[in-house]
Amino acid sequence: MINIIPDENDMIALIGQSLYDVWQRLCAAIDEKYDMDRIWNSGGKSWNYEYKYRRGGKTLCALYARENCMGFMVILGKDERAKFEAIRDTLSNAVCKQYDEAKTYHGGKWVMFEPTNTADFDDYMKLLAIKRKPNRK
Repeated sequence: MINIIPDENDMIALIGQSLYDVWQRLCAAIDEKYDMDRIWNSGGKSWNYEYKYRRGGKTLCALYARENCMGFMVILGKDERAKFEAIRDTLSNAVCKQYDEAKTYHGGKWVMFEPTNTADFDDYMKLLAIKRKPNRK
């Protein structure tokens, strides 16, 4: 956790208005389908902020912010990677390319996207559904 949570003005100053709009729309898309705890953290070495969606001790995904850039990370474990392969032909080439180039660690494949628009949001929701069924109607 961080001491001071960034407000809208802080985020716009950091990532810019257009990316903040993308950030807001991605959060709205996730919030529409998932009732999750949302936790702000420092973003480590590479990012200023991390905004994590968690429930029951498990992370669904995280958004990251740094100067003029936002990130969206999904970590897929072994079983989830098999589910990804099963739906691969329904996903965009850009999403598949990011997945293929992502580094695989002991805990899973860490796939980081840097969205600049909403074009891949439907695919992001498919990835989240692999991790956890939506718990909002």
